[in-house]
Amino acid sequence: MADRKNFTDVARDRAPAWCRVSFLMCGDWALAEDIVQVTLLRLYKRWHRLDPDGIEAYARKVMARLAIDASRQPHRRSELLTAPPEHPQRDSAPEDGADVRAALGTLGPRQRAVVALRFYCDLSVAETAATLRISEGTVKSQSARALATLRTLLSLDSTTLNPTERLLP
Repeated sequence: MADRKNFTDVARDRAPAWCRVSFLMCGDWALAEDIVQVTLLRLYKRWHRLDPDGIEAYARKVMARLAIDASRQPHRRSELLTAPPEHPQRDSAPEDGADVRAALGTLGPRQRAVVALRFYCDLSVAETAATLRISEGTVKSQSARALATLRTLLSLDSTTLNPTERLLP
């Protein structure tokens, strides 16, 4: 059982990374920050019951469910912001990341969550299935369809698409 003093450290250390994961799931930076805030609130409420080794998994599960739920709200569908937050650039060109984020925006909410968890968070099929409460077969089919869509939209062949390379700026 973790004590509440550690909560501040975990929140400070992990919130930026969780915002990036949440952004990949929902495509809207403001909504991603809201999702992380709700996630932190739920973590704080259950902090005394959580296993310290399960905090990251619990946070990913909450973020994925909140992102999928948010996509079902009609007022959110009309105004998606695609401008990413300001972060240091990586080795790839900035327009590459914008292309990938735009392509991710065409995916459905579940496919986005599967892609973000599988390839950005580097979860296994079983861990992704448990996080999203879907079967392993659904994870496999959703990720295969999502990657096929991304390959088509990005005009890449299957050997050059590595989903973890260019997701964030």
